[in-house]
Amino acid sequence: MTPLWTSAAIADATGGTASHDFVCGGVAFDSREIVSGDLFLALKGEESDGHNFLEKAFANGAAGAVVNIPIDQPHVLVTDTAQALNDLAKAARARSQAKIIGVTGSAGKTGTKEALFAALDRCSRGHAHRSVKSYNNHVGVPLSLARMPANAQYAVLEMGMNHPGELRELTALVRPDVAIITTIAPAHIGFFKDEAEIAAAKAEIFESLEPGGTAIVPADSPHGTFLHAVAEKYAARVVTFGFDRSADIHAVDHVMAVGGGSVVTAQMGDRLLSYTLSQPGDHWIANSLAVLAAVEAVGGDLAVSGLALADMAGLAGRGARHEIVVGGGSALLIDESYNANPASMRATISDLGKTGGGRLIAVLGSMKELGSMSDHYHSAIADDLYAANVNYALLVGEEMEILAKNLANGVEKQIEFDHCLSSSDATGLIKAKVAAGDTILVKGSNSMGLANVVKALREGDA
Repeated sequence: MTPLWTSAAIADATGGTASHDFVCGGVAFDSREIVSGDLFLALKGEESDGHNFLEKAFANGAAGAVVNIPIDQPHVLVTDTAQALNDLAKAARARSQAKIIGVTGSAGKTGTKEALFAALDRCSRGHAHRSVKSYNNHVGVPLSLARMPANAQYAVLEMGMNHPGELRELTALVRPDVAIITTIAPAHIGFFKDEAEIAAAKAEIFESLEPGGTAIVPADSPHGTFLHAVAEKYAARVVTFGFDRSADIHAVDHVMAVGGGSVVTAQMGDRLLSYTLSQPGDHWIANSLAVLAAVEAVGGDLAVSGLALADMAGLAGRGARHEIVVGGGSALLIDESYNANPASMRATISDLGKTGGGRLIAVLGSMKELGSMSDHYHSAIADDLYAANVNYALLVGEEMEILAKNLANGVEKQIEFDHCLSSSDATGLIKAKVAAGDTILVKGSNSMGLANVVKALREGDA
């Protein structure tokens, strides 16, 4: 098998000095993720120094390391390991012939990235690459590039930001052939004046499009016209997507599929496409249109991509569905525990209301980084709970106190609810509430630790 990197290539890319000849098949900066044959990057963080974990990395099978101090094991010595990671990323991008797609947005980045990867990996018979998990920041993006095989035909890279200028730096590394913005919403609005500033920061993804590149923008967004205008400055082609009939690719019709998901009919130019989407919700329909637009832009097979969208499983923490044992029966658990912002919270609660069946239960954690608008957005969740006919809400976190007060004073409808501050408290409360036939949604910002609630419900008899 062709190695991902040789010590000579690493030294050439980083301007470092190799102590030995070695090859590696992967790259990681977390010693716990190292497997046999990997390259370990000894990065220095705010609270830890990767050089302190070199012994563990080599014990786990590292073939070599990038370090800024000489060691006895095989290594490439550099002045700055963080810069070395960026240098490796640039070298990986320079040697690649892959069509590269960058994905950003206030919500739906990871799902869109995974759906695109599923489609293009099937199109290329295993020669697609993607960023794993949500590696979308100043460390995750260069790491994802450094991991890109030289013979990849396609690559899908997620890019995030919570301050102006971050995407400008990331897209300069990625230099995408196609750049997608999924949606604009008040995620991280605590760091911005308003949504318009968020839209401007997201639009930075277009600035380093490759010549002849394609920009894909959401037609349904109130910021769509602005995004289109910015994209036109950098893209050879701008494609719009959404439910709006003026969009270049738009949903003509959609109905619920048997077993969940949707059957979608979409118009793309003069073509009418029909496909099944395994994941439920209007937001997934919109994102699937962006996926098809990107597949078409890079010359992929739309028919094969449709099959991939039908087969795609739910993502852990982002919509995965599990049947859990409850007494003598079972309940449906929807795991959305990885992240939350006002837009995704509204969409997911709406989807909960469409599931039917028994009682609807929502375990909702605080939404972070909303700044002075936090009380407003948390309080507004009451309207979403009413509209979805949720029977019981378990509110977790300090920021959820305002929603608890709103529900307590509710005049439109009385919803049974509890409020607690931690995921450990939430676990005990929810286990006492669930019954056979229930549908339980768990959603909140990742820092709230609601993945622990999901884990407890899946592992124990509720």
